[in-house]
Amino acid sequence: MRPRIASVNVSQGGVPKLPVACARITEAGVAGDRQRNLRYHGGPDRALCLWSLELIEALRDEGHPVFPGSAGENVTVSGVDWSHVVPGARLRLGPVLVEVTSYTAPCRTIRASFALWRTSRISQEKHPGWSRVYARVLEVGEAAAGDPVAVELVP
Repeated sequence: MRPRIASVNVSQGGVPKLPVACARITEAGVAGDRQRNLRYHGGPDRALCLWSLELIEALRDEGHPVFPGSAGENVTVSGVDWSHVVPGARLRLGPVLVEVTSYTAPCRTIRASFALWRTSRISQEKHPGWSRVYARVLEVGEAAAGDPVAVELVP
């Protein structure tokens, strides 16, 4: 499977973030998207939240009711070796270039996406390799589902 954007997701605050056909992505994040708590979300180093469709599908197989955007990610990617998506990695999302800045910490806001509200299932500390990631935007542009994804730099 060729790496691609599976979904671009936005909300007016909170989750789930719902898919849109395409969206402008800038250093400030995704146009049309808001975060409720700017202490922990948003800002230049957390402009985007990314996650893997394959991880979402694996979690669904475990019985979690998670789906693209339900855990708050703005961009869901498919066909990407998630072990390469680590802080310092650079990904090309269609015309947009991003750099992963950190793993995200799961919060209670996304608990409806997990069986028995076990958000720790995607904690990088408890389950390495299952976490969503935050990224800063290095090159802006418009991204859409189906756009190619490439890992351009792995630290």
